[in-house]
Amino acid sequence: MSIRPYRDIERRRSRQIHVGTVPVGGDAPITVQSMTNTDTADAKATIEQVRQLEDAGADIVRVSVPDEASSKALKQIVAATRVPIVADIHFHYKRAIEAAEAGAACLRINPGNIGSESRVRDVIQAAKDYGCSMRIGVNAGSLEKNLLERYGEPCPEAMVESALNHARILEDHDFTEFKISVKASDVFLAVAAYYGLAEACDYPLHLGVTEAGGMIPGTVKSSIGIGSLLWAGIGDTIRVSLSADPVEEVRVGFDILKSLGLRHRGVNIISCPSCARQGFNVIETVELLEERLAHISTPMTLSIIGCVVNGPGEARETDLGFTGGGAGAGMVYLNGKPTYKLENIGMVDHLVELVETKAREIEAARSEVAPAAE
Repeated sequence: MSIRPYRDIERRRSRQIHVGTVPVGGDAPITVQSMTNTDTADAKATIEQVRQLEDAGADIVRVSVPDEASSKALKQIVAATRVPIVADIHFHYKRAIEAAEAGAACLRINPGNIGSESRVRDVIQAAKDYGCSMRIGVNAGSLEKNLLERYGEPCPEAMVESALNHARILEDHDFTEFKISVKASDVFLAVAAYYGLAEACDYPLHLGVTEAGGMIPGTVKSSIGIGSLLWAGIGDTIRVSLSADPVEEVRVGFDILKSLGLRHRGVNIISCPSCARQGFNVIETVELLEERLAHISTPMTLSIIGCVVNGPGEARETDLGFTGGGAGAGMVYLNGKPTYKLENIGMVDHLVELVETKAREIEAARSEVAPAAE
């Protein structure tokens, strides 16, 4: 039995499309998405939530467009936000046309409920006219009746067939600026469907485990499903579905990518679970640091370890670190090297200052390199 080289992720080769100005697929970074849960017709509330998602790092944001009032508000929402906006369409194909007219960067349609091929054709024409991309969004819970009758239940084969049938319609109308998703709440079903789809086409794939649940179970299910696909090289954009604040979806999405070394944003805190050897309250310290460093988008690593068993070794591999040493003090590590002792009192304030200073230094160095490269 040969051991697969660790960190050996070779991404599936897919064609590239654009969602607004954001490239998806090809050699583009894997993007992180979320979806608003406000009433879209309430433009003010929706704009506020989109801006919160932007601040959290979301690359793309989806909003539901269930009625005419929502599609009317969409134009204002698009104008007031920075990220590309995806219009989520179910049942009413006219909402898709209105959303394209309002400036949506992408139209998400579900083959199981959008209507006849002629209606899909009208949506395709609107996407062409207004420069939208599209997402074919297949869900196990809303497969077409004829497929359910033939297969007897939602299964990977039925989901892949649904996606490819719809892709064929778009291709027949000379439209190829689309990505595909085949989501299910069952992790095994979702992963198997994505594997089948990845082998059957070269379109970019939008990953997700739908209706994953609350914060903890939803994070676990999404991490297993999305993570295993990404590790296999499958996936070009991801959305973690949680019954929680949408900002948490973005945070979990980036954590999944960070854990696989596929993308880095913000401070990656490496911390121990704590035990009787800890020289300070690790759990409380990490909670405070996560809260106070949430505004940092610059990638860096920070180790917070309670004692000297693993602390020095972990700190050698991180940008900044603090290892508890007992007697009310610990060791600060800078760039992997033990640098000076620090009392536990005031430790959080000091570490926040170190991180903010390093972030400024990194960004300054980047800004100096960028003009030279031009």
